[in-house]
Amino acid sequence: MQKYHKILCGCGLFLLSVVITSVSLIPASCTRQVSATAEKLAEGFQFTEGPVWKQGTGLLFSDIPANTVYRWRANTDSAVFLRPSGNSNGLALDHSGRLLLAQHGDRRVARLESDGSQTPLATHFNGRRLNSPNDLTVKSNGTIFFTDPPYGVSPDQRELNFQGIYSITPDGVLHLLDSTLYRPNGIDLSPDESVLYVSDAPQRIIYAWDVVNDSAITNKRKFASMKPEGNADGLKTNAEGHVYATGPTGIWIFNHQGTVLDTIPVPGQTTNCNWGATGHDTLYVTSGPAVYRIVF
Repeated sequence: MQKYHKILCGCGLFLLSVVITSVSLIPASCTRQVSATAEKLAEGFQFTEGPVWKQGTGLLFSDIPANTVYRWRANTDSAVFLRPSGNSNGLALDHSGRLLLAQHGDRRVARLESDGSQTPLATHFNGRRLNSPNDLTVKSNGTIFFTDPPYGVSPDQRELNFQGIYSITPDGVLHLLDSTLYRPNGIDLSPDESVLYVSDAPQRIIYAWDVVNDSAITNKRKFASMKPEGNADGLKTNAEGHVYATGPTGIWIFNHQGTVLDTIPVPGQTTNCNWGATGHDTLYVTSGPAVYRIVF
């Protein structure tokens, strides 16, 4: 998520379905293209982020300045799921189906319990408060990886002089994995969990590391870059190891070597994406005041 601009006027929330015409920005030298379009599901929000599908509940997503997590279901209006949300940004599920929140306002990673309470999972590093956790992903053994740029905190309130990539191991220990990116943002693992991908938002670059273990990564390298002007943001991988990244113009699809396969236009500056309930055939996308769906 990039720095958002709070909207002061009131906005209504309503169900909506609009199909966006696909115009590929894929390089002419690349022959593979994806036939898919973005369908608008709902709008009227302030700044959407962090979509995650929760079985039996529906699509959950953050509206950061509204301090709310909303729920969307087919053929219904969007409804408040959690308020206040700690100005949550990225969302994920742990292996028990509990909601994990990267909270800008509360400057922590937290877990929503079944009774509605929240358990802090990471708040400080070496005694200093985190910046504003942005996005997160969960490994098969329960380890949580997350990014911590300073978008949600003013300069005079910052206690760390770097922007980190961290892991929280199942024993609850917080590990700093990397502190070299300017604005670490979207994050995900390869299907075999051997590679960690992180976007550096204003640089429009996705970096990759080899995962040594849950407390260390190595071999930092530039995986892919995007243009024209805009920001790189959230990303997800699929079973083939392709990376689906939000960025300028919409969704960018890269193979595991970092070659762009295609782009799918989505209006506005896309912020994040996530897969639906049935594998990798439906991608939900947040972008500014709206939420979209792409069916492959």
